[in-house]
Amino acid sequence: MIDIQKEIDTRDIALKNVGIKDFKWPILVLDRENKNQRTIANIDASVGLCHNIKGTHMSRFVEIIKEIKEVSPKNIEEILDNMMVKLDSKSAYMKIEFDYFIKKVSPITEIEALSDIKCRYEASKQEGFKLLMGVTIPVITLCPCSKAISEFGAHNQRAIVDILVDMNSLVWIEEMVEIAEESASSPVYPLLKRKDEKHVTEQSYLKPRFVEDVVREVALRLERNKRIDWYSVKVESIESIHNHTAFAYTEKGYIL
Repeated sequence: MIDIQKEIDTRDIALKNVGIKDFKWPILVLDRENKNQRTIANIDASVGLCHNIKGTHMSRFVEIIKEIKEVSPKNIEEILDNMMVKLDSKSAYMKIEFDYFIKKVSPITEIEALSDIKCRYEASKQEGFKLLMGVTIPVITLCPCSKAISEFGAHNQRAIVDILVDMNSLVWIEEMVEIAEESASSPVYPLLKRKDEKHVTEQSYLKPRFVEDVVREVALRLERNKRIDWYSVKVESIESIHNHTAFAYTEKGYIL
């Protein structure tokens, strides 16, 4: 049959990314406690297209993804290599987003429940291989200013900590969660009874944090981790007494 995609294109324009996105597929990911866990991934996959080639073979992306069983920092480069070979390209890119479940124990009653964490791998290969791991963690922040000026209580809210790291060796998702929770006023729990609620409320009150505080605390902990070559940290506070969201951001090496 005629291969239209392989026809010559005369417009002389190379395309940096051509592929598919939002493809859902079941995968196996590494789990620090249980070795691995099954989840559903949302995958973007693409390759570079030479200036003289009309199109790529979109079906081959699906064929490659169908072969993926386990996703880990170790084998993602192999997946990109496979994409470059089968799609005859000099570059490849893949983003894999997935929910990761961590067992959380309520602080007083010690009831177990699963907390879901949004995770992602962003990988690219051309002259070299680049892999970033992103983890998005919910936490609680209590406003230091509100605590200082109020006679009773202080406003608090849920905040989102987004950490993106470039690793030189394996960093567990659980480690990123622990760093975010240590840096905030309190962790978020999927299940709390009244005694737990009291504890979380009081713990937050004793540990007030601006979004700026959380970003700096996370950055300090990431800076000390020798397995991390680069990082970025963004914290968004879903304000409880304002009609807007507060945020702060930094990355390794930033100087003002």
